[in-house]
Amino acid sequence: MRTNRLLFVSSLMTLMLAAAGPAYAKKGFGSTDGQPNQDANADKNGTVSVTVGGIVFDRSKNGSGNSTGALTSSTSWTPPPCWYAPKYTPEQLQKYLEPTWEAGSTGYEWDAKQRDRYVNGHPYKDFNKDKAGKGYFWDSFVNKDFPPGWDSCEEPIFWVDQGDPPPANIENAVTPEILAELAYAEIRVPGTKVALAPAQATKVNLPTWAWLDGAQFKPVSVTASVPVLDIQATATAEPVSLRIEPGTKDAVTYPASGVCEINNGNIGEPYAKGKADRTPPCGVKYLRSSGDGTYPLQATVTWKIQWTGTGGAGGDLPDGTFGATQDVVVQEIQSVNR
Repeated sequence: MRTNRLLFVSSLMTLMLAAAGPAYAKKGFGSTDGQPNQDANADKNGTVSVTVGGIVFDRSKNGSGNSTGALTSSTSWTPPPCWYAPKYTPEQLQKYLEPTWEAGSTGYEWDAKQRDRYVNGHPYKDFNKDKAGKGYFWDSFVNKDFPPGWDSCEEPIFWVDQGDPPPANIENAVTPEILAELAYAEIRVPGTKVALAPAQATKVNLPTWAWLDGAQFKPVSVTASVPVLDIQATATAEPVSLRIEPGTKDAVTYPASGVCEINNGNIGEPYAKGKADRTPPCGVKYLRSSGDGTYPLQATVTWKIQWTGTGGAGGDLPDGTFGATQDVVVQEIQSVNR
């Protein structure tokens, strides 16, 4: 059974890459030919929503800009690589499956089992047309990057009556929590190039102040919803700390841990004239010149992730991190002998 299922999934992946059918973004489920859709829509207020895999993602409160990036979980946890969601009405499933059977690409035995399941009443008769408007056929969708486990959603297409939960044995069927986890994967946060001062090149044995533009580092969020099920969840990322790694062992950080906690929304403290002799709350002191080269300073922000969803659901998801490397020139202090 697994071999046939994988063959069917492989054929489906080929079709997905070849063409995408018309989208049903407002309804939040698949296209008429059964292909997962990715359809961007902008309303009159400019809010962008994207429908992917039967789920509508509202990214209007996401991070923006050329240097934004996705979060990496601080643990081994990852968002679901595949999930189940409403995908077909009875008519849509018929329109999708019958050409596949006629093509014979999945083999006679598989096609016969499919006909028996969806046409002959074991358990669905004539594609459940007598229940049209009273529910949907659910199917699996996969993360478009095909991470490990993308092919683990092996359940055949199944029917769920409107208002009923999916069968208890179905893992990764969309719920507010699953939506929150998928929204996590859609979060984008600002880049982490830190400002360094005093100005010009960093000097050996002089503290260098480091900070990030606090105006950019505000909470960001993505909302995922399935309108036909009337469920949704919002995952919100809030910055909590900045870690500085100087790029050489010949350096000390401020604080010594290299982790600068965020205070009242501020990440570090901007340098100002007259602070040269003070110890920065967030920064680095290089003990050796970079010579003709540079040191790769790594700045990584940790984001705390919380979610809320339909019915008062909510909780925490693993922290996420996003960082970048910037080259730092460290010069010797020049002295003048008279």
